[in-house]
Amino acid sequence: MPIPGHIDPVPVARAITPREDGRVDLVGLSRDEVREALAAAGLEPKQAKLRAKQIFHWIYNRGATDFSVMTDIAKAQHPWLTERFVIGRPAVVEAQVSTDGTRKWLLRSDDGQDYEMVFIPDADRGTLCVSSQVGCTLNCRFCHTGTMRLVRNLTAGEIVGQVMLARDALGEWPSQPEGRMLTNIVMMGMGEPLYNFDNVRDALSVVMDGDGLALSKRRITLSTSGVVPMMARAGAEIGVNLAVSLHAVTKEVRDEIVPLNRKYGIEELLQACADYPGANNARRITFEYVMLKDKNDSDDDARELVRLIRHYKLPAKVNLIPFNPWPGAPYECSTPERIRAFSNIIFEGGISAPTRTPRGRDIDAACGQLKTAAEKKTRAELDRQAEEKLAALG
Repeated sequence: MPIPGHIDPVPVARAITPREDGRVDLVGLSRDEVREALAAAGLEPKQAKLRAKQIFHWIYNRGATDFSVMTDIAKAQHPWLTERFVIGRPAVVEAQVSTDGTRKWLLRSDDGQDYEMVFIPDADRGTLCVSSQVGCTLNCRFCHTGTMRLVRNLTAGEIVGQVMLARDALGEWPSQPEGRMLTNIVMMGMGEPLYNFDNVRDALSVVMDGDGLALSKRRITLSTSGVVPMMARAGAEIGVNLAVSLHAVTKEVRDEIVPLNRKYGIEELLQACADYPGANNARRITFEYVMLKDKNDSDDDARELVRLIRHYKLPAKVNLIPFNPWPGAPYECSTPERIRAFSNIIFEGGISAPTRTPRGRDIDAACGQLKTAAEKKTRAELDRQAEEKLAALG
């Protein structure tokens, strides 16, 4: 969808190639959309409504991938459904497990595009980091994913498919609210979710549906680098927790490391946070702040961060993220002592500022490291792309 503003830095994502076999993938469709698909294929309206309810339950509550297991649908109708529809999953190109238990999957779409997702297990929760685009367009300089070109948006089905695949791998069918390993979702994988708003909204609506995957909106966090015009819509139409990739407190530094700041500045971004629907002390906005040595980690930076949060009266917490290095990265991670000092200043200001423990570094699954292995570019190509994006941002 077009993003309001004088300059739109997002290149047009490539169109999605239809399946070669012509079948419609039902994963990612709402109950009404399943009904509409069945009716369009020839079922009369009353039967389409009944079948849609049954199929929706089998897909999202039972994890079915084949119509033949749907015992409340007549066997004679199974071949008709199989001929016209599919219950898909992304193809797994590679699955890796870190020494700390973090899992990363390199996935491939039906049209041959690669993207990644990560599952992070903890003692009291399990978090799935979900991608929203193939590649990225924002070129945040500390982020390995940002060195990729944007190929296309992921569909609602491809976004939901990541959750389905994780549930497959964890053996969590049928769906149930208690005893799950996968308890939380963060839209923090490859891509900027608010530059794929419609598909992200529709996918999360399916994930939150009480008759299916039934994950509470309080268990889902959407992270944005600051696409200000879309933030109010995200709060109103999706309603999940908000995380903001802030990473700097001055225009000069944020312009460098998060180039989107050249279009939507810190003050505009923080005002959008203050206006975000549903934000309160029980549902605080999370500010993500990657710790870069001698770049954004001084005591003055910490004090300015406290001042800004207080000035905009934000119900907020700060996640301090030790920089996760990657080959060719232009920054170093702040020292543990510097991170502790930075955190202490924010805590003393009355704001929670825990330091995120890096997870999955040994398989390049940590924050900012996601980048498909198939995507290889020279340093000159990366520099040229960075210059083009900065020029587009003015």
